[in-house]
Amino acid sequence: MTITQKKGIVFLSTFPPRACGIATYTTDLMTAISDKFLHAYELIPVPIENEANKFVYDFVHDYVLNISEEDSFNDLLVHLNSSADIDLLFIQHEFGLFRGQQDFFYEWLCQIRKDIILTFHTVLPAPSKEMLEEVQAIVNACTKVIVMTKDSARLLVNDYHINPDKVIIVPHGTHLAPATDKNDILHRYDLVGKKVLSTFGLLGPGKSIETTLEALPEIIKKTPEVIFLILGMTHPTLLQQEGERYRTLLEGLVETYGISGHVRFVNEFLATEDLLSYLLVTDVYLFTSKDPWQAVSGTFSYALSTGCPIVSTPIPHALEVLNADMGIMIDFDAPLQLASAVNQILDDTKQLETIRHINLRNMVTTSWQNVAVAHVDIFENLVGGQRDIIYSFPPINLDHIFRMTTDIGLVQFAHICSPNLESGYTLDDNARALIAMLHHYKLFESYEDLAVIDKYLCFIARCLQEDGTFLNYVDKFGNFLAKNQEENLEDANGRAIWALGELLGMSDILPEALTKLASDLTERSSVNFLRYNSPRAMAFIIKGLSCSKKADYDKYVEVFADRLAAMFNHESREEWNWYESYLTYANSAIPEAMLCAYEVTGKSTYKIIAYKSFDFLLERIVRVDGIRVISNKGWAYRDKPLNNALGGEQPIDVAYTIIALDRFYRESDNYRYRELLNVAFDWFLGRNNIRQIVYNPITGGCFDGLEENAVNINQGAESTVSYLMARLIMCSYTQRKEN
Repeated sequence: MTITQKKGIVFLSTFPPRACGIATYTTDLMTAISDKFLHAYELIPVPIENEANKFVYDFVHDYVLNISEEDSFNDLLVHLNSSADIDLLFIQHEFGLFRGQQDFFYEWLCQIRKDIILTFHTVLPAPSKEMLEEVQAIVNACTKVIVMTKDSARLLVNDYHINPDKVIIVPHGTHLAPATDKNDILHRYDLVGKKVLSTFGLLGPGKSIETTLEALPEIIKKTPEVIFLILGMTHPTLLQQEGERYRTLLEGLVETYGISGHVRFVNEFLATEDLLSYLLVTDVYLFTSKDPWQAVSGTFSYALSTGCPIVSTPIPHALEVLNADMGIMIDFDAPLQLASAVNQILDDTKQLETIRHINLRNMVTTSWQNVAVAHVDIFENLVGGQRDIIYSFPPINLDHIFRMTTDIGLVQFAHICSPNLESGYTLDDNARALIAMLHHYKLFESYEDLAVIDKYLCFIARCLQEDGTFLNYVDKFGNFLAKNQEENLEDANGRAIWALGELLGMSDILPEALTKLASDLTERSSVNFLRYNSPRAMAFIIKGLSCSKKADYDKYVEVFADRLAAMFNHESREEWNWYESYLTYANSAIPEAMLCAYEVTGKSTYKIIAYKSFDFLLERIVRVDGIRVISNKGWAYRDKPLNNALGGEQPIDVAYTIIALDRFYRESDNYRYRELLNVAFDWFLGRNNIRQIVYNPITGGCFDGLEENAVNINQGAESTVSYLMARLIMCSYTQRKEN
């Protein structure tokens, strides 16, 4: 699965340091595409300038399109048409960018002999005859056009009579919220004890900041600790035309209303990191645009993506996105409505947190990573040539693992990306975490790893009982829960023995104290080995004992393999090569365990069954568009049609599949397994049935599952450790490089 040549894509747009939304948008999009598809594309920036706006850029560029000079158009045209390294022209369009050169721009587009994709950042309703002809001319010259909302797509089709097959909707990208200590941010910006309202963007009359200033006295009456942050510099064009007249007007209103202690101007074009920090501590975001035809707003999208409850005027973008459970809509120029809406939200802390969770959940789909996938799908349909595109590996990030680990062990669940201490701890999660961190240590020999390895091993020791069995559930204080007596814990016991065996197998690189404790725990638990009959428990134990380097345990490997072989022979039919009459969870672990047993004992029967059963499983989970593991929304049963229910796919099942594929490839040298490793791992990166990321590269966590139309945004222990186990497997394969 290799890419022989990168596809060259020219991005024709404005770029920083030009202070405008399109420049920021294009930079974020290019960064996201480069991060996710580093080896698939050569992204070529071509800045749009005019005589009044020329800049020095921090990237190499061979061409600039100066719209004030016809020669600039002609030079770029020759380059686009003659270069074999350019496959596609991608234009970010705003009508003001080409003002004065509209006719020449259309003629220029028509002469380009490469595919053209154009993103409309503005689509106005009820167009004049001139506007209608302008848009139609642009679209006719393009292969595809992109808009960011359903409303814009509707306008193009209904008002501009554009063929709907030419129009694609890709939402405005947003940044995934980082896992940041909000108290640190509050202290950094001197906002401790404040209720924070904010708005941001390039300042100008269109933002109607005065609406909020007029409303503020009524808000202060109810919430005296409120502060309103006005984030952003004045729009450069406005600054050239009239200086700081608008900002001076606002400052005058602040004095008139006597609210200077409750308003703070931050007169900067903020870096993304600083902007997100302000938004993360914002209690209510205020979007008061007075342009009823504003098609889309990046500021609105960014605020939603950090979870901010929003009070917004009814621009088309807000009407389409802002559901009643995400914020409150108000009329244009309605300060009394704004004050009432803000007071309503601030009055109810519980509602505020609920809105935050809903907004974060709803906006994950618009993350720049997902928007990058959507754009690449369009690029590949036009210029991909049926190649098998490869996603770039994200760098390994242990932040969330460490964030979820306390003095007791790894916390079971998370509220988004914060540990949910009330959920307590499980043997399952800590055993998996021990395995993952052992493999991380084996690769990187990080001293920091040893501390958590010790912690997870001690948790396993805590769970071992006098009779040699393990308990699974522990509360936040470290006490065992009653549900340990209510559930079958065989699989949890099997995972603990797997983890102990992995540690023993690495005894040559680990401190003696760790291996001595693991050896003692394994020996004490061995009195119960043969009492376990669950196929997955037996598989986990085989996996652990086979890598323990303890020949005394080989006899147990053979006993368990014989049991699994008997189950396979009993349940198998002509078209059903499996150990049970159904496929449920952690399926890949069973054939992998049989291959482990073959490697320990040399019995060819185990190998034959391993390959038969694993290939049978792969036939059911590998699809044309990627991998789709057996869903917890519907197991697969013998003699029944395969359940194609969408959703319910768990990261742990994908991780077990990757671990098994790695072992089968190494044993057989069959390149099909090697190719499927990439396919399976790409599931985490967006190659799944909803085309969305499951791994969060910003927090280092993994979302808790793939549902029918979205991910579960909580990033708990099982999913995060599962991703890490899979990612560490992929370190062995150098064909794909890390970013």
